[in-house]
Amino acid sequence: MMLLYRTGWALSLLTARVFFRLRRYGHENIPKEGGFIIASNHKSLADPPLVGSCIRRPVHFMAKRELFRNKIFGWLISQTNAHPIRRGAIDKSAIDMVEGLLSRNQGVVIFPEGTRARNVDFLDPKPGVGMIARKALVPVVPAYIHGSDKLSDVFWGREKMRVIFGEPLDKSEIIRYDDAKLGYRELTEEIMRRIKALKEELLLRSGISQ
Repeated sequence: MMLLYRTGWALSLLTARVFFRLRRYGHENIPKEGGFIIASNHKSLADPPLVGSCIRRPVHFMAKRELFRNKIFGWLISQTNAHPIRRGAIDKSAIDMVEGLLSRNQGVVIFPEGTRARNVDFLDPKPGVGMIARKALVPVVPAYIHGSDKLSDVFWGREKMRVIFGEPLDKSEIIRYDDAKLGYRELTEEIMRRIKALKEELLLRSGISQ
């Protein structure tokens, strides 16, 4: 698994830097050890490999179960740390798996919106990321991706591809939220607020127009 993951990581990073002139900011905010969550906005199918290529530590991803129906493709993405999740319902087995990965000091990328935001900047987040963060009590690093849904424009220089990572919410902040439904929702909303704030910071740093 590690060989395929590292190969995919290198190819994704090379492609993003050479063809799409990727620049990243705030990667020093990613913990160097221990379990952690990357919570990012989601605009494109390119987001998982793009985020993963910006992180030197191996990370895991949750992918909709439908992607695993094709045995060959399902096997391929499972070898690059993708795990199936059932959308539209609470998938307890998937949540338990994520908590297990975090307890083993792994990193997990979660898209709080649950699906791609099309024709809008953001969708309302699902409370799952708040629940997992509250139970696991690991750092949550907010991230914002720009340009992944406009690959043609990025390639021709009409748009920019950027990824920014913000300061993590640590255990002392997360534990303030109740370990209950309302607490999960409030924590998720705070995570999403920080992702949105990163958009504004990125626009200023990169000189990207709205």
